[in-house]
Amino acid sequence: MNNRITYLKAEFELNPTDPFNAYGLAMEYLSNNPSEALTWLEWLLTNIPDYLPTYYQAASLYQDFDDAQNARMCYDKGIALAKAQNNPKILAELERAYYNFQLEN
Repeated sequence: MNNRITYLKAEFELNPTDPFNAYGLAMEYLSNNPSEALTWLEWLLTNIPDYLPTYYQAASLYQDFDDAQNARMCYDKGIALAKAQNNPKILAELERAYYNFQLEN
């Protein structure tokens, strides 16, 4: 286990309500262990559903795992949340990715 993962797990244990620690773990696992990355993203979707960055990454991983239903759900919820949080940058990213997803599915 790399030092960054060890650090983030320790930080998560100290403060599990800080979404950055779980999101950081997901990003650390993304390239080498996507299943573990998805586990952390799903934890965020369940426990801290207003953490907007989760939706883009989770939707992308669901696509990688050929889970169109969950990818669509993440795009829909993420787009609605980005609108509610008035975050035009992430909204545009989610809408662009969702459009590409719809072309492929």
